Amino acid sequence: MAVVKPVVLRSMKRALRNLGGEKAPVIAGHKLLYRCNLECQMCPFWRREDEELLGLADEIRIMEALARAGVSFLGFEGGEPLLRRDVGDILREAHARFHTSLVTNGWLLEHRLPEIAAHLDLLFVSIDGIGATHDRLRGIPRSFERAVQGMRASREEVPTVISHTMTRENLDHAERVVELAEQLDISLTVQVAYDYRTASPMSPERDPLRRAIERLRDLRKSGAPLLESVEYFDTILGSWYEGRPWRCKPWLTINIDPSGRIVLPCYVLQEYHGSLPVWDTDIRELWNSFAWTPYESCNKCALACYLEPSLFRWTDFTNVRERVIDGAVHYVQRTARTSSRATAGQLIQIESPTA
Repeated sequence: MAVVKPVVLRSMKRALRNLGGEKAPVIAGHKLLYRCNLECQMCPFWRREDEELLGLADEIRIMEALARAGVSFLGFEGGEPLLRRDVGDILREAHARFHTSLVTNGWLLEHRLPEIAAHLDLLFVSIDGIGATHDRLRGIPRSFERAVQGMRASREEVPTVISHTMTRENLDHAERVVELAEQLDISLTVQVAYDYRTASPMSPERDPLRRAIERLRDLRKSGAPLLESVEYFDTILGSWYEGRPWRCKPWLTINIDPSGRIVLPCYVLQEYHGSLPVWDTDIRELWNSFAWTPYESCNKCALACYLEPSLFRWTDFTNVRERVIDGAVHYVQRTARTSSRATAGQLIQIESPTA
């Protein structure tokens, strides 16, 4: 029988309380730095200069402020978080307080895995296509090969998820990335590229994107290891193509920039530029006084960290089954297979690109 982490149960109870009207963040994202060792065309963040990076003591101050606000899930990102020498220490402190995840491009993953695996509940590795397509979009040769090599190692230690961004240059690779996830026996999450002001415009063309979303939805229905719900794909199609908007609830997610400042109203519209220092802010008071209404009808992005929580309804059993029950079963099954694979020492061979 699966053991559900207490932090997950607390987040469920808080979500129920939030139905009564009080706003509070449940999910937090924190960029540890902007610097990156890859140069992705659709990403604006590696193009920025970092201010002086926070030390472990200040990172703990951020965590304590988020915990006081009621956050249960903390995800670390960048830039490339594994460029931080102290990332293992930061993750250890986070894992003692939150359900913890990290997003990496995979280049340093195999080397840094011993420092981070025990302190993570989920590890996301960015893959933007197969072979040379991924390398071209990421700007560095062999980045696909290194990422796959890292995932082969990480899947034995921590639940690993491919994070795939669909752009106008890789739409024809979406199904192949699903196949890669199936070959590696790991999960997959997808998002649509957003045209940030300070990055190359990479959003897919309208009609080909619709076909890709419909195909991913059908694959999800047939059992493909996509983390997004069927409703997620249906909602994007309804909003962008059929004039049926969804109500965004950006207050369920809080983002903290590398200097410890709160990003308002959201990751996308503010392009991760923060303002208020999180440790000097009463987050609960701010969350219930901030003017969220203008952003509820935005529908400009399809980031799962905003769309999926906004769609969740405890009163809809189908919704609960797909998001909570099916997700828990899926997690337990894959964890069991990972354990069995580690015991047997089996390796799945994935064709690597020519360097």
